[in-house]
Amino acid sequence: MARSGDTEVEFTPRFFEEVLRQPKVERLTDEIAAAALAKMQADAPRDTEAYVEGLHIEHHDSRYRRTTRVVGSDEKTLLIESKTGTMARGLKAAKR
Repeated sequence: MARSGDTEVEFTPRFFEEVLRQPKVERLTDEIAAAALAKMQADAPRDTEAYVEGLHIEHHDSRYRRTTRVVGSDEKTLLIESKTGTMARGLKAAKR
């Protein structure tokens, strides 16, 4: 049986790039983001609807993968989030 320090692992970045860019992985992250977005929009406070309409999904390409983000573009998003935690709760609910 190997003891601590007896095993050496070398990660190949190209392997992770290939795996993390697979359509199935991207589809999975998109589905989770869509579920989070739906939860956020359902729970969002509605005053002028600008906050709810400003919530959307964005994709960003990084070196090894495409990331999916749920963001808010309304100018009051940060203020509303700090008081209500709508986006944080939406993300927690989506990852369950």
